[in-house]
Amino acid sequence: MDKMQASPGMSINCKLLNLTAADFIVRTAYQMGKTPLLPLFAAGLGANATFLGFIVSASTLTGMLLKPLFGMLSDRWGRWIWFFIGTLLFSIVPFFYLWVENAHQLLMLRLLHGTATAIYGPVTVAWVIEQGKEQGSTDSNCAERLGWFGMARSAGYMLGPALAAALLTVFEPEVVFAAIGFFSSSAFLPVLLLKNRSIPVRPSKSLRLQFKDAMRTGFQTAELWLAGLLEFVVYISLYSTKTFLPLYALQQNIPVLWVGLFFTTQELMHLAARPFGGRLSDRTGYLPVTAAGMMLAALSLGLMPFATSSQPLLLLALGIGLAQALIFPSILALYAQKIDSRDTGAGAGIIGSFKNAGKIAGPIIGGLIIHWHDFSWMLWSMASLLAVWSLGLLLNSFSRKSFVFQWQSR
Repeated sequence: MDKMQASPGMSINCKLLNLTAADFIVRTAYQMGKTPLLPLFAAGLGANATFLGFIVSASTLTGMLLKPLFGMLSDRWGRWIWFFIGTLLFSIVPFFYLWVENAHQLLMLRLLHGTATAIYGPVTVAWVIEQGKEQGSTDSNCAERLGWFGMARSAGYMLGPALAAALLTVFEPEVVFAAIGFFSSSAFLPVLLLKNRSIPVRPSKSLRLQFKDAMRTGFQTAELWLAGLLEFVVYISLYSTKTFLPLYALQQNIPVLWVGLFFTTQELMHLAARPFGGRLSDRTGYLPVTAAGMMLAALSLGLMPFATSSQPLLLLALGIGLAQALIFPSILALYAQKIDSRDTGAGAGIIGSFKNAGKIAGPIIGGLIIHWHDFSWMLWSMASLLAVWSLGLLLNSFSRKSFVFQWQSR
């Protein structure tokens, strides 16, 4: 069977299943290498707290700079070859950690490792978007399809750190990195099962001209700007909270275990509700669902300073997880319905750059607000930012003469 039913009105084909399986494997392995393994490994090499921050952020910076380029290259030469190259990097680079001797070498290696995520991000998203177009009908399930695909990434965020922590109780960090390489290599099975059946691309223009045209087309598309800015705003809020919540818990005498449970609960809700959020936005409109998710996130963050015990904190984690499930599939589908099919990968890369920029900016902005005021003011500032954008989206979606575009009723 080529297809299996996931829900009424939507089918998941084998290509989407293989894409999801490969993404789950390499993302889980990559998260194993990030926390708690990377900080411990860097500390063992003599990295101080400041340099550790650079090491942890290096791969994010690589993705921010290179995602549009790799997305455009996949538009030019096909998705599969870049999917294969990304898998190769995920599988080989972990073994290089065995030869790292100092923190500066580790920083350089993290930049190289980040190249794998810079390839996988736009290539997989563009390929998932194209599944509906390949079926030859109107793509009315784009957000739901992105929601199912996104479950793999969320599962990797949850499973990876737990696996790494378990292995560290038995093995040295270098051995764990080798295990990550072997685990990543298992992604070649679904990658090879995809079979590169696409017609070879014969570019009619130079690489430089294509990149220039793709960037111009992307930045002239209002939906791409809107989707990118929404990702940027949401990730500023999420990553500032993620960075400083442990310190807040310490101030409130909340055990650190509950902080871990907060993020686990948040990701569990995000994982479970993503298909629902995507399906809802396919049926009712991408802007209203995104706006509802941002408002729910704003309320959850705004109430967090009043959560002075463990149980209310977990309830707010459920709210943030559900908000993510409403926001992220809708944002990508919002872009997918308008972008030129010849530039899908480049556009996905640009949005990914906005996302990475938010991950970098969030802790910096959050830290500055805490320095000037306190943790509560930081959360209220982030909540206000999300609430303002949410109200703006609602006004835009219900306006008949929107200056951005008219969302389509499904």
